Amino acid sequence: MIELMAPCGGWEALQAAIDNGADSVYFGVDQLNMRARATMNFTLGDLPEIAERCSKAGVRTYLTLNTIIYDHDLSIIKKVIDEVKNTGITAIIASDQAVIAYARQKEVEIHISTQLNVTNIETVKFYAMFADTMVLSRELSLSQVKKITEQIVKEDVRGPNGELIEIEIFGHGALCVAVSGKCYMSLHTDNSSANRGACIQNCRKKYTVIDQETGTELAIDNEYIMSPKDLCTIDFLDQVIDAGVKVLKIEGRGKAPEYVATVTRCYRKAIDAYYAGTYTTEFGKELMKELETVYNRGFWGGYYLGQELGEFSSKPGSLATQKKVYLGKGVHYYPKAKIAEFKIEAQSLKKGDKILITGPTTGVYETVAESIFVDDEQVAETKKGDQCTIPLEQRIRLSDKLYKIVEA
Repeated sequence: MIELMAPCGGWEALQAAIDNGADSVYFGVDQLNMRARATMNFTLGDLPEIAERCSKAGVRTYLTLNTIIYDHDLSIIKKVIDEVKNTGITAIIASDQAVIAYARQKEVEIHISTQLNVTNIETVKFYAMFADTMVLSRELSLSQVKKITEQIVKEDVRGPNGELIEIEIFGHGALCVAVSGKCYMSLHTDNSSANRGACIQNCRKKYTVIDQETGTELAIDNEYIMSPKDLCTIDFLDQVIDAGVKVLKIEGRGKAPEYVATVTRCYRKAIDAYYAGTYTTEFGKELMKELETVYNRGFWGGYYLGQELGEFSSKPGSLATQKKVYLGKGVHYYPKAKIAEFKIEAQSLKKGDKILITGPTTGVYETVAESIFVDDEQVAETKKGDQCTIPLEQRIRLSDKLYKIVEA
């Protein structure tokens, strides 16, 4: 069965991935990953708990170490890989030869990052000396992917663990205008290197084209010409699996935990339907509607179906059909009565509102506020400052945040 890999930028997302059917998770620590600029990153000290929590759930763990590495980074890299080995993290995702070499020396499993632009069987055979899994370039078509997977079997290409090399692809999430993320725009304009995980995403803005000879300006109407729509393969997932792909990767380590929960849940449903023999394109399109409720820039199938030119977003930011509005924090949970208590710090909550609760241990939980109580009296609506209780099957904690979900 194809492995479903979910992104994690924090504890809430990690638990959401586990709860919604991920087979594996990937994440970064501190500054040496392609989402180093994100506010959501784990620390080296978090690795033991990540390994323990995922091991209990039967979920594999992959640490990203896929940025460009300079000499002053080498001691840090060795420390990180040593900790990966000591804590039992499943593998690292790498692109720099120094990282790959040291990981092999420590007998740590390696996945080759898409940053290395693997596009043919000979490159696969070369990296098979070091790695067990390879993330192919995002610009390949499924027919090209299938040719590579068939050649792996035909030529019996095996990795250091003695197993046939497995091919991994990105199946959902943000795409970059650059070839597999090799972009220098952010570095040129703001001295902030995308290849060091510090992209400021200035490609997502709207631009005007100027003819330098005549001074004529052309505004590009209705398209952000360097901001591709998000990749979505859920409506042709059968073709992805039939191409011999072994790992399907969801992009989004900088995304909110409800994004991780929703996207992981949808792809889990689609994968399970495929192996049950009930998957159809129509079912995939139904799931796409659910995917549209969380962060997205619009969807397209990437280059997998043979498309040569990208499709670009028509608006800045997210096109999600729903958004969350912060209400307050968890105060207490009464397990016998199954009642959760919250402090309302902003906005108001009405009976019948759809609510979202997130927390490091809770993960992501969505439900409807069927009844609300303030001072033991049932109310139709709370106000800012109220301490309210809501009957909930899900245990909540002091660190949990309460939101309501509204139409965007």
